[in-house]
Amino acid sequence: MDVRVGDILTMKKEHPCGSKEMFVMRSGMDFKLRCIGCGREFMIPRSKIEKSIKSIRHNDEG
Repeated sequence: MDVRVGDILTMKKEHPCGSKEMFVMRSGMDFKLRCIGCGREFMIPRSKIEKSIKSIRHNDEG
């Protein structure tokens, strides 16, 4: 799965604030995500996040 820093992930389930979109701040074995709705930042393992992604919107710069 090609997830890069700056991408917007649309998740299958909502964050407790009601938003389904997360901004990728760091990727690797763990992802650091920021909720688009409330701004909360959190770390989550790659294995768990890959199951939860519905779609990826790439930030194509260039």
